Parts: sequence; C-alpha cells; structure tokens
Amino acid sequence: MVGMKQSASLSAPPRRMRRIVLVGLAVLGLAGAAFVVRRPLMMSAPMCLAGRWHGCFGTENGVLLMMLVGLPLAGLVVWVLARRRRVAGVASAWRMSLAEVGMVYGTVPFVWMTTMPGSGAGIVPGRVSLVPLRDLVTMGPVGIVGNLLIFAALGFFAPIRFAALASVPRILALGAGCSILVETAQYVLRLDRVSSVDDVLLNTAGAVAAALASRRWWRARQRHRPGVS
Repeated sequence: MVGMKQSASLSAPPRRMRRIVLVGLAVLGLAGAAFVVRRPLMMSAPMCLAGRWHGCFGTENGVLLMMLVGLPLAGLVVWVLARRRRVAGVASAWRMSLAEVGMVYGTVPFVWMTTMPGSGAGIVPGRVSLVPLRDLVTMGPVGIVGNLLIFAALGFFAPIRFAALASVPRILALGAGCSILVETAQYVLRLDRVSSVDDVLLNTAGAVAAALASRRWWRARQRHRPGVS
C-alpha cells in the first residue's frame, strides 16, 4: 500500500508538467502567430471597434483578430469542462478538455477563412487545379504557412482526445479527408476560389506535422490504457 501511494505521488508531478507544457505550447504558438501578423491585425481593430462586423468576420485579418480576442473565453471553457470532469471523477480531465477546445477553436476560424467567398462568388464558375506542386510557386510564404495551419490544431489535438485517431496514418487520412471536403465545397458553392490539389497536400502535411509534434502525449496515453504494454 505504501509503495502504491509513493508511486502515485511520484507520477503526479510528471502529469502536471505535461499539462503545463501543453498549455504553454498552445499559448506560445498563438503568441508567435500574433506577433508575425500584428500589423495586419491592428488594421482590422478600428472596424471591429466601430461595429463594422464585416471587417471582423468577413476578412481574414478580422477573423484572426477575433480569434485572439476570444482566447480568454476559450480558456474559460477549458477550465469549466475540466472542472466538471474532475468533479465527476473523469481521468485526464484537463487533457481531454484542452484537446476538445483546442481542436475546435484552432480549426473553425481557419476553415471559415478558407470558405470566404471572393468578389466573383456565384458568378465565376468553379476552378480546379489538379497538377501537384504547380500552385506552390504562386502561393508565397503566407499562403503556404496558412495552408499548413488550417488543420494543424486538429492534427495536434485529435489524437490526444481520441484514442482511435492516435496514429499517423489515421491523422493523414483525417487531414486529407477534411481538406478534400473544404476544396469540394469551394467548387460546388462557387466561392470564386481555386480548388487545388496543392491545398490538400499542404493541409494534410500540416495536420501530420502537428500530430508528430504532439506524439509524446498521445503515445503516453496509449501506454497507460488498460491492456497496453
């Protein structure tokens, strides 16, 4: 009995440390992204303060600004979910709550930006680019990074939250499937956007790279599952 208590007390600090690292990585990632795009974001701030909501939710800079402004609310949702789970005796309450909020909050705004209609929406017919790597030249660094980030949060948090997705091939399939769905919606809805195979490749690569970055945590969860050696 004493040995079991000592083992539990020794395992608690590493679990708390992993939780702190997870939160720290999420905060640092958002802070770094905000620093890189700080000037465009500040251009959208006056429109949002003036109540011109199209400037907040109808432009990419506005959506990013609202995403950062809403970060405290997202943190509050994580705290509420984790607290309710801890009261109910759910294991890994903080991990589950952070993963759920993280993959939703870090994915929906980027998908929203990707499906924003262009000036010729509904008029210009859908366009498709099926030649791999051809569009990478015209994307530029911002376009490439943006495509990598669209499903990065999903790739990072989904295998932590769902054991069934805790493998690189499954995250690859998830990222590719979600990206194909978005590109298909752009074409079918005639949003005046190009449905490109390069977008699918970059979206999928971003999801897989993010999953590899969080592999330590979802593999640790696999090792602690009953029946897993």
